[in-house]
Amino acid sequence: MIVWRPASPVLAAASTVVGGGLGPRRWALNATVDKDYDHPSPAHHLGELAAASGLDGDGIGFLTAVDVRGARWAEADGTEALATVGLGWPTWAAAPPEVDAPSGAGPSRAGTVNLLVWVPARLADGALVNAVATATEAKAQALAELHVPGTGTASDAVAVCCPMDGAVETYGGPRSMWGARLARAVHAAVTAGARADAVTEGRAWRDPA
Repeated sequence: MIVWRPASPVLAAASTVVGGGLGPRRWALNATVDKDYDHPSPAHHLGELAAASGLDGDGIGFLTAVDVRGARWAEADGTEALATVGLGWPTWAAAPPEVDAPSGAGPSRAGTVNLLVWVPARLADGALVNAVATATEAKAQALAELHVPGTGTASDAVAVCCPMDGAVETYGGPRSMWGARLARAVHAAVTAGARADAVTEGRAWRDPA
């Protein structure tokens, strides 16, 4: 597990199974599970993991079949991104409707990209939601540059966090100051994670670099 427990609560926008939505959060947890993970209640399982780690209050919970010890971190002018990248089943966001499950799904096809992002400026609610979109765009850009055949995986999750207080920034898009920094951090972390995943799993992404 990776556990982040900030000194004071943060404001977060997240798509996670635990702590999803918009609101104050006290911790974040990213846990490795088996590639054939089939718990009847992932949210309950994450709650158990959080309790065992001494975490209380509202938090953010990720699950992944990737070994989180291989997480990749990147920083850009104060913004930070932590990525765990598994690309066993990359998929296109706008795939045709019949593509609702991977062909030959099984343990070797598991994969998730989880992103935990920190922006050290108070973002307005709309800017925080915009920052989630910016992080997702940066992830997709990194995968495109590595010629990964997809915009992500079907189980990707993202959480963008910022301070609860301070002067409010109203924009989080890729050309705003903090959105641009966030994008560069996410792009670097996902690129490093995707390259490591390719080496570990013997994948054949074509890296132009």
